[in-house]
Parts: sequence; structure tokens; C-alpha cells
Amino acid sequence: MQTVETLNEGLKRAYTLKISAKDIDAKVDAEVKRVAPQVRMPGFRPGKVPANLVRKMHGEAIAADALNTAIQDGVQQLMAKHKLRPAMSPSVSLGEDYAAGKDAEVTVELEVLPDVPLPSIEGITLERLVVPVSDADVDVQLKQLAGQQKGWEDAPAKHKAATGDQVVMDFAGKVDGVAFDGGTGEGMAVEIGSGRLIPGFEDQLIGVKAGDEKQINVTFPDDYGAKDLAGKPATFDLKITKVQTAGETRLDDSFAASLGLQSLEQLTTLLKGQIEQQHNGLTRTHMKRKLLDHLAAGHDFPVPPTMVDAEFEQIWGQLQHEAEHEADPDAAKAELEAERGDYVSIAERRVRLGLLLSEIGTANGVEVSQYEMNQLVAQAAQQYPADQRERFIEYLRQEPMAAAQLRAPLFEDKVVDFLFSKAEVTEREVSREELEAAIESEDGAIPHVHGPGCGHDHHDHAPKKAKAKKEAPAAEAVAEEPVKKAATKKAPSKKDVAPETPADADDLVAAEPVKKAATKKAPAARAEPAAQAKPAKKAPAKKK
Repeated sequence: MQTVETLNEGLKRAYTLKISAKDIDAKVDAEVKRVAPQVRMPGFRPGKVPANLVRKMHGEAIAADALNTAIQDGVQQLMAKHKLRPAMSPSVSLGEDYAAGKDAEVTVELEVLPDVPLPSIEGITLERLVVPVSDADVDVQLKQLAGQQKGWEDAPAKHKAATGDQVVMDFAGKVDGVAFDGGTGEGMAVEIGSGRLIPGFEDQLIGVKAGDEKQINVTFPDDYGAKDLAGKPATFDLKITKVQTAGETRLDDSFAASLGLQSLEQLTTLLKGQIEQQHNGLTRTHMKRKLLDHLAAGHDFPVPPTMVDAEFEQIWGQLQHEAEHEADPDAAKAELEAERGDYVSIAERRVRLGLLLSEIGTANGVEVSQYEMNQLVAQAAQQYPADQRERFIEYLRQEPMAAAQLRAPLFEDKVVDFLFSKAEVTEREVSREELEAAIESEDGAIPHVHGPGCGHDHHDHAPKKAKAKKEAPAAEAVAEEPVKKAATKKAPSKKDVAPETPADADDLVAAEPVKKAATKKAPAARAEPAAQAKPAKKAPAKKK
């Protein structure tokens, strides 16, 4: 095989490989000998079909396989000879003038991983912001849990429904005097003030009594999911069958037993553990942000554009998905376009950090064990239909880069833990609000909480505005999940999304919550360096 380098510019490489017809024909002969024992032909005993007949019957398919094998072997030899570490799968193309019996000229184009300077892991100082769990925190969780387990009791006959009461009703909805799909049902129960139904619906239930019949008027929101109803006025004829009030929920052992637990003490312990887990996750997120900021500040080496492009597409796809669900999708997308350059910079930072973490991990013997890898594969395979899981697992066995992408998030977490163990860490107690504010701020510092008589100049200490739009999708970390702020961002209410045909009466003008996008593949920037020459094979289609 002859090899000629045609491009060596920055991280880009290109080569021309010439594979002789003799080498290709030798592989054809080898393939014929391999398959001959399996060929069946009338007049011949199994395994005794002459090679020339096998070649005549299956020659075209065998020649194609042999050519593909020769190209793959040639690319592997190229990688080994020039000690190339591809950033992504190489682009391999066969010359258009190739014909059977002729030499094959193959073009190989790729980007290589840069020489990454090994970062110093000495002298890293980090602050661990600790949020203690108070009895008040647990009490809040208990009360919220009790609120979700309300017991409803029929109200006296003349009781007028008020906010917090539950109304059970039959209904028939019409638009322009015509009934619409999903607008009719019986026995629907709704708590007044829950915000479950479209604006104005629940408010008009205030004051109704059991046995009342009432017609109400509402207007579907302009951004309502069902386009044929969006922005249109509607009437609903209601028949109130029950008005119910919430019974008092006592926080005792009986309440815990209703949840399948042995005692209130056990429930309290479980809730405290959950809160501690949440706090620990926030603490780790802040520490990781500061660690990655430290690494990013000291390194500015070139990174492969293809890896940046792949990472950017991951970020951009999530942003576009979120913009689709804004009140004004076009305006949201226009705002994104104006900030495209910022997100490209974030993608470049994430790629660089991924390479730095990979280098640190490799140099310090950080590994993902085979047992851990098997667990990852098993979990990933569960996302596919049962009849495609083996195919997916086989795909990972044949594609080192795909397996590396699956391994990467866990590998990075282990590298981060390794760096935490080497860093000088101090602890400081803060409130949850202060910790969340530190995560959201640009520099990760805790903004000063001002109050009357604090003695500080508010202008000097005003925190920087968090770049929420840029931080949330990318999390500014290589494998870091965005922080969810319950206090500032409500989950989408059912009235904000498209309805489906109700399965029962409870689905009236209430719609399914917006589903999050399917779990993303690990970005290429997260992959540990792994030579890959084979053209990528298509993974089985993921179930919807």
C-alpha cells in the first residue's frame, strides 16, 4: 500500500492511499475460501462447491466486502504508522473511477487531537459550600407531602365552593355553538386554585353548590396547543355533582403508614436524606464549576473544529427545543441567533475542558472498570426496544468512539473526584438560597444579601447578573447538569400545552405536561481519545 500525505495544516490531515489490485484480489480469494464451506449448490455435497463457482455465484458481494476490508485495514495501518489520534471518525472515500480489477485510490481526511499540556494538579484550592438540613426544612417537605395526600370529604348541601375546595362536575364544552373533541365528560374533579384548567375556568366555580347547573364562558389562550381552539371563546355547560372540602391530614404514624412506611420517624429520616442529597448535589455543582474555571483559565490550546461543531449542535439543539415552547417562539429564536457566537465559545470551552480532563485522567490512572462499563451499556440498552438491544450492544463493541462517548460522563466524574481529592478544600456553611445564587452568578461567588442597616454600599456589592440563557443548557461544565431553581421557574401547567383526547373526564382542557427531550448522547468533546478508523456503523433506531 502506498501512502501520500496531501494536507498537514493545524489539526487537519489528509492522505491518499493506493491499494493494489493484487492485495484486493488476495482478500477476495481469502473470503471465497471462508464462505465456500457454507455454500449449498445442487449436485455438490455441503462444503464441496468449487471456489470458481462460489466466485461466480457471489463474486460481486464478495468483492465489495473484500474491498471494504482492504480499505479498513489500510486506514488502520495509516493510523498506526503516523501515530494519529483522530478527534472524530475519519472521512474515507473511494475514487470515483475505481473498477474491479484495478488499484483502489482512497482519500482519508481527519482532524487529530491536539497535544494537550498536562495541567498541574498541585495548589488547587476550592471552597465547599455546605447547606445544613434543618428541622424546618424537613417540616416544609412534610407539609408539602401532606398537601399532596389530601383526603376529600363531601361538604354540607348548601356549602358554597371556595378556593381550596374540590368540585366534581359533568361538563359539555362548545366553540361557536358546536361541541369539540375532548370537551365533554362526566365526574371530573378539580381543586379550585390549582391552576389545572385554562384561565378563568376555576375562578367561575367559586360559589357553586352541589346540584347547581351553570354555564361559564372562557377563552382559550392564544398559545394553546390545540391550534383549532387557540384564541377562541368557548362555553361550558356544567352540572355540579359534589362540592368537597379537604379533610385535615395529621402528620403521625398513620400518615406514614398510608405511604407504605412504618412510622413518622422513618418518613422524616427519608425526607431528611433526600434533602441532604439535593444539597450535596448543589455543593458538588458549585465546586465543579470553580474547578473547571480554574482549569479553563490556565489553558488555551487549539481544539478540533469538528468536535466544537458537534458540541455546539448539542447545545443549539437543546436551546432550539426550549425556544419552541416559549410564548413567542420566533422572538426566542431570534434572540438565540443574536447570541450564537457566545454559544460557540461555550462549545469550544467544553471541548477544551473535556480534553484536559481526559489528559489528567489518563496520566493519573483514572479508569472506568469493566463492571462499570457493563452497567452503562445495560442502562443505555434499556432505551431501545427489546428486539434491538443486542444490536445496540454489538454496535458499541464494534465502534470504539461510540463506546467512549458512553463511558465519558462517568470517566469525567471520576477525574473530577480525583481532582477534588488532591485539592485543598475549605468548608463554609451557607443557606440554600445563597448556594443557588452562587451557582447562577457569572463568577460563582456568593452575592451579598442586603438588608436594612447592613452597612454596605449596595452598588459596590451588587451581584453580576447571571447569564441564565447561556449557562442553563450548557451548564458551563463538561458533564454537569443544569441547576433547576424551583423558586424562580415553575413547571409548565397543563393549560399551557396541547390537549389530547381525554382518557377520562379528568383530562378536560387539561393537557399533558411538556416532555423533556430524549436523553442526549454524550458530546464528542467528552470522549476519551480513541483511535477509530472504521467508517461509523449506524446504531439501531431509538424508540420514540
